[in-house]
Amino acid sequence: MSEDAFNMSIRKFLKEVGVTSQRKIEETVREGQIGGEKKKKLNVRMTLTAEGTGLNHVVDGEIELP
Repeated sequence: MSEDAFNMSIRKFLKEVGVTSQRKIEETVREGQIGGEKKKKLNVRMTLTAEGTGLNHVVDGEIELP
């Protein structure tokens, strides 16, 4: 596999992750599934693993709510 094809494959995967993750977060907030009291931020965590490897990359963050 060429380096260009490898990079394009990664970008395609990451685009899918980004788009679907944004939709899921928006649905969760819209449907009020974020707890009882009015929160100002949503704590989020994304974990990246790859089957058959030792890859385990965690990204924590906060999303400000409307």
